Amino acid sequence: MDQHYLTPIFAPRSIVVLAGASQPDEATTPHAAQVVQALKAQRFSGTLQFMGTQTSGTLADLMDVKADLAIVALPPDEVPAAIELAARMACKAVMVLASGVGADQAAAWHKLARREGLYLLGPNGLGLQRPALGLNAGTLGPLASAGPLALVSQSGSLTASMLDWAAKNAVGFSSVVSLGPHASVGLAEALDFLAHDAKTQSILVYMEGIADARRFMSALRSAANAKPVIVLKAGRRPAGQAAARTHSAAIVGNDEVFDAALRRAGAVRVRSFVEMFSAAKCLASRYRPVGKRLAIVTNGGGPGVLAADWVNLIHLELGQLSADAAAALAATLPAQASLTDLIDLAEDATPAHYQAAIEGANRDAGIDGLLVIYSPKPGEDPVAFAQAVVACKPRLSKPLLTCWMGDTTVVAARSVLKDANIPGFRTPEAAVGAFGNLSTFYQNQKLLQQTPPPLSTLAKPDIEGARLVIESVLAERRKVLTEMESKSLLSAFHIPVTETILARSAHEAMMIATQLGFPVALKIDSPDISHKSDVQGVALNIMNGAGVRDTYIDLIDRVKRLRPDARINGVTVQQMARTRSGREIYIGMVTDDAFGPVIAFGAGGTMIELINDRAMELPPLNQYLAHRLIERSRVAHTLGEWRGLPAADFDAIERILLRVSEMLCELPQLREMDINPIIIDADGAVAVDARIVIDSAAHAIGGRAGAYSHLPILPYPARFEQVWPLPGGGEYTVRPIHTDDAQMLQEAVQKLSPESRYFRFVSSMTELPPNMLAKLTLIDYDREMALVAVYNERETQPDGEVVERERIIGVSRYITNPDQTSCEFSLVVADDFNGKGLGTRLMESIMDVARERGLSEIVGLVLTNNDGMLRLMRSLGFTVKSYADDPDFRLVTHPL
Repeated sequence: MDQHYLTPIFAPRSIVVLAGASQPDEATTPHAAQVVQALKAQRFSGTLQFMGTQTSGTLADLMDVKADLAIVALPPDEVPAAIELAARMACKAVMVLASGVGADQAAAWHKLARREGLYLLGPNGLGLQRPALGLNAGTLGPLASAGPLALVSQSGSLTASMLDWAAKNAVGFSSVVSLGPHASVGLAEALDFLAHDAKTQSILVYMEGIADARRFMSALRSAANAKPVIVLKAGRRPAGQAAARTHSAAIVGNDEVFDAALRRAGAVRVRSFVEMFSAAKCLASRYRPVGKRLAIVTNGGGPGVLAADWVNLIHLELGQLSADAAAALAATLPAQASLTDLIDLAEDATPAHYQAAIEGANRDAGIDGLLVIYSPKPGEDPVAFAQAVVACKPRLSKPLLTCWMGDTTVVAARSVLKDANIPGFRTPEAAVGAFGNLSTFYQNQKLLQQTPPPLSTLAKPDIEGARLVIESVLAERRKVLTEMESKSLLSAFHIPVTETILARSAHEAMMIATQLGFPVALKIDSPDISHKSDVQGVALNIMNGAGVRDTYIDLIDRVKRLRPDARINGVTVQQMARTRSGREIYIGMVTDDAFGPVIAFGAGGTMIELINDRAMELPPLNQYLAHRLIERSRVAHTLGEWRGLPAADFDAIERILLRVSEMLCELPQLREMDINPIIIDADGAVAVDARIVIDSAAHAIGGRAGAYSHLPILPYPARFEQVWPLPGGGEYTVRPIHTDDAQMLQEAVQKLSPESRYFRFVSSMTELPPNMLAKLTLIDYDREMALVAVYNERETQPDGEVVERERIIGVSRYITNPDQTSCEFSLVVADDFNGKGLGTRLMESIMDVARERGLSEIVGLVLTNNDGMLRLMRSLGFTVKSYADDPDFRLVTHPL
């Protein structure tokens, strides 16, 4: 059960080819001729057989033909018969090479493959390559060289172009997968396999759209947690988005939202396939930056300045030596050297000067990475300078990139750097861009670790009250809330709003204004008018009662004239939010076609469209994510001490963002929200106006049902947390695992007896490898669950102080099987807590979660000599039977 379910496609031991021919000149379709030629061009590591669909013989004869994978390259009308034939030959997967297949026909093939128990790759793709296996199963051209990169692409022509470029530039691949429209095994499934593939160190993705955002985010987060994932996506602008949608038959969505999704998944986005391979080259190194500060070491001012310009352009920071480090280094450099901004060693710098500068910058805590630029000078040997850099590499703890300027004179030096696996670039801009990708990867990896719960730790909102407001609006067959209704919704989630009172007459408006205090604002209140300014339905800074009376009459008359069909409830009156140091910001939400609800933040006020300052983030948020969202906006620069104004209350903004996140999680009917403006100053924040649009049906991602099905990232499922008593006194908590549990989980594994570790992992390891530890703690709650039993243990410190610390004393886990109806479980309990009922409690709890997820069966493999676990399984009602694939295990199953 440890073998990935797509292994028969990506690592088949035997292949049967149904192409109607065994030689290219006998093929009946162009695809068939190409795939037969490609398969025979090199030696495949497994067995290869060629057959036609008209193969004679009885079913018993066919049973003698066995294969993991069937490759079908036949006319479309013959494909269904080929899929059925593959099933009779006990194939586990089938790849269909056919182009121009429509959605309905592809869906029929998918349905047939599922009925026959086959995984189907295709149609409309160009196949796959696995160079290390000698497998070229498709029409992508010659087999690529073997290497550590995997390429998954939704464009066949671009895949072929990338392979051609890679061949010339000596880039090798572990896998190449071409996916077309209407594919069954798609981008998410390919990412899932490559995340677990030992031959793959980095994953490159070219994509145009997605079919299921939840599944895509789940697979991408899992893959990016295991290894670098670099994404090149088409459709940055509307014209490109339309073309991508037509070409890929997938949901494209807003490009800003896609950027937000990639950040949250821990992946890196690039803009060209040359940049894609450069990013992969850098990310394959063992160094990771911890920030954005890039030091530039150069022997030429011009190239250094170009690099510094690019640092500023892509929002990095120029890394500078501290005063002490600069003084120490200056004593060893030529007199003309300058260390003010760049580390400019001057034109007469020697290899020794380069070494001293690199080592000094590496020691400096204010520097996160190094770019070494060399401009060739007459009489100098560029190779000697390259060798000096190579000599520094073993002692470096930070990313090192190089740029040897020129061409003919530096070819040999570039080879020296390449042989030492030091990334090299021809231009300073390309090198700085590559470091930018490194820095982005680090920043996004921190975002990946965030999986907040749907509700923050702030005071509990009135969710039921908010739902009643929504239901009353929908009952009137409306979708746009009035300002009063919108502010009621915000108030239910404790978002501060200006006091707003509805007046139904001019006299009532005058009385309300007098009570609130002048100046006041008047706004038309109508369920049929969503943008009040479009009908001149807003009046500001009214200073007295007579002005209120006259303005009320004018507003009503004007709106009736411009919108005679609109229902008018009256006019709202609110005191003007006045503060000398106030800034206007905007917080809102949009619903993306692909990813569902998205939180937006930026500058607010009447010029919002012109300013176009909008940063985006996927819900749910926590304080860290809210802080990073604010930082990405342009208005963030004005929120500190700015032009003599005191700093705004940053915490108040974060609280509103957390509240909006709660609204998006708990109210799936929300479609649009504009809270604009929010006035923020040193004393807090208040929402002055709000507009909310709702709909009756939740925007379920991927057609799913259940709690939070409208979100692309499932929140931390805090509702599964329970406290249970221990026999003999004390208690423990059972809750879902989260990333902060990594150290506790490692300690729990280290404390297990060798026998318990072997029973759980079927391995003699004494601790979890880093990649396995990350995989077990950063999980996707949509397709798997891990519950930990946590006990507060008293521990005596060396100084005699007794402190309490949390300890994991048991873990139960399940992972959903590819059939999406069953799951496989695992269980481990600390040796010193055996016999206290933890195993039973953890198993019952994980089964309850699986049951809630709609799964119908839970299964597991237990070692035959693990008598304690087998007894527990029988006591819980599991069926225990032999396991045909390995007699050392027993298969245990239980219906849910």
